[in-house]
Amino acid sequence: MPAALTLPVSSVDELDDFARALEMIGVQAWRSTIGAARTFRHRVDQAGGWERVELDTQLEWMRRARPFVSWLLITGRLTANADFLAQADLRLGGTARRHLPDVHAWFATATARIAATDEDTALQWNALCKVAALSGARPDQIDTERFLAARTEICDAYTRRGKPEAGRNLRAIFHRLQLTLFHDNKIDSLARAVVKPPVSVTGWEQITPRYRDNALRYVEQVRLSLRPATVRHIEQSLRVFGTWLGEHHPDIVSCADLERHHIEGFKSWLTAQPSKRTGKPLTRTSIKELLINLGCFFDRTTNWGYPNVPTRPLLFVGDLPRIDRPLPRFLDDPAAVKLARATRAEADPVARLCVEILARTGVRLSELLGLTVDAVVQIGSAFWLRIPVGKLHNDRYIPLHPDLKDLLDDWIANHRPVGLRSDRLLLEHGRPVTKLRVANALSRIATDAGIGHVTPHQLRHTLATQAINRGMSLEAIAALLGHKTLAMTMVYARIADKTVADEYFSVTEKVEALYGQPQHLPATDEGSDMRRLRAEMHRHMLGNGYCARLVEMDCHFESICESCTFFVTTIEFKPTLRRQRDDAADKGQIGRQKIFDGLLDRLDQDAS
Repeated sequence: MPAALTLPVSSVDELDDFARALEMIGVQAWRSTIGAARTFRHRVDQAGGWERVELDTQLEWMRRARPFVSWLLITGRLTANADFLAQADLRLGGTARRHLPDVHAWFATATARIAATDEDTALQWNALCKVAALSGARPDQIDTERFLAARTEICDAYTRRGKPEAGRNLRAIFHRLQLTLFHDNKIDSLARAVVKPPVSVTGWEQITPRYRDNALRYVEQVRLSLRPATVRHIEQSLRVFGTWLGEHHPDIVSCADLERHHIEGFKSWLTAQPSKRTGKPLTRTSIKELLINLGCFFDRTTNWGYPNVPTRPLLFVGDLPRIDRPLPRFLDDPAAVKLARATRAEADPVARLCVEILARTGVRLSELLGLTVDAVVQIGSAFWLRIPVGKLHNDRYIPLHPDLKDLLDDWIANHRPVGLRSDRLLLEHGRPVTKLRVANALSRIATDAGIGHVTPHQLRHTLATQAINRGMSLEAIAALLGHKTLAMTMVYARIADKTVADEYFSVTEKVEALYGQPQHLPATDEGSDMRRLRAEMHRHMLGNGYCARLVEMDCHFESICESCTFFVTTIEFKPTLRRQRDDAADKGQIGRQKIFDGLLDRLDQDAS
């Protein structure tokens, strides 16, 4: 029999209270309704209390007096167990909304704070009423302890029932309700219900004790210094090897008995094993990670003086699979321009802000989602973005572009929800923005820009590539990206860039001179001043001479060449063309301004 319902001692005033409650909400207190309520109370008294009644009988009595039982539950006069609530299908939310209008108004305000829809508000309210019925309290009296206990009991009861409530994911509804109560200061926890036990507690029963003792002792030690995800991977690696050892070499009782041929056999076995996630053979990366974890276990337990350790080295660098190291995928300049335009035209403020930050700062996705509302700091006259401690266990500051500073200010002032118990910068509907939300937003914007699928990490690669191609030092790029060593940054130096092209053409120029090309002074013999002068002369070469005018100087004939059909310009001259257009506009030179407007429009069309 399930846990009992508890019904207070019968009160002569209870039926009168129920009748008055019906009249207050404009419902006629029919004789049949009051009679069913009286019969329900009489049956409970005759049974010696609700706890003595079987669940099926409880449900039958409830059906004959549904309005009365619902009223008892939402007013705290009756305390129900989870199995009864799961089976009864009482519309407690509707009853509570009519009889407790002030409480429902409070809850509607709380859900509005996280921008919940009307449908979601109704689902949360119904779940809260069930928590209240299970706890013997009004919905506005629920605290952390009551909520967490009731959530577990109700979800388990619906699982035993065999189907979720009304086809809904009850756990998801409770998670949203938890957010609402948390931000309204009713509860103090946002912890999710634990559904699965930690991986370390299962799968070790059949592994030889000596190996198991050392492995679990080692896992407990690394747990003190490494991230949970890393510890999970280490535990899984050691458990896989221990399981293989027990199945293929049951005579081996400890690591001290291991020989080199055992490791070789394990490596061969790994290459034929399917991935549990994909069903395909394990990747080289997965095999390498597993062998590294196993090798560290052997080496460290030996150095730490553990018993039953290998008597000599068993794993070597040559055992690790060679991993392909492709160059980072990045967007070229035209694609980056298209993405920037599509981002600025994006109507969704969350999507626009996330993509702008990723593209302009090069932060990792996890770092973006970890930003706090006080991330923007002013040092001197400049603004910086503080990146929280992340993947490499360090924080850093990134220079903040004025446009991005304005966008962040606009987000905090006009879009970020207010009155919430969270310091996260990126919040939506009361909860932090997720990785999937950002990835989907970026993918949609990239599709609108016509450049195909783009991932958040590609924007990090794009910024680094743009920086190195424009002369930024590796040290500065490493500081910008949060790399601990230059070895991590050197990958971007492998990308074909403008510097490589310039050096290539300077060499080919000399080589071609060997094959009868016109003689001229090699570039290496010119000297820096001569090279600079030659470049300037070439840039201003005319048909009958050359122009020595600086770009900043005014000229009445400036637009003659620019209006010629043979004039060609590129994106690198866009700032100069824009300054020339603005100068013509300031001087009222309409014709000259139109020429430069046409050149700028042509550059924009070429980029798109």
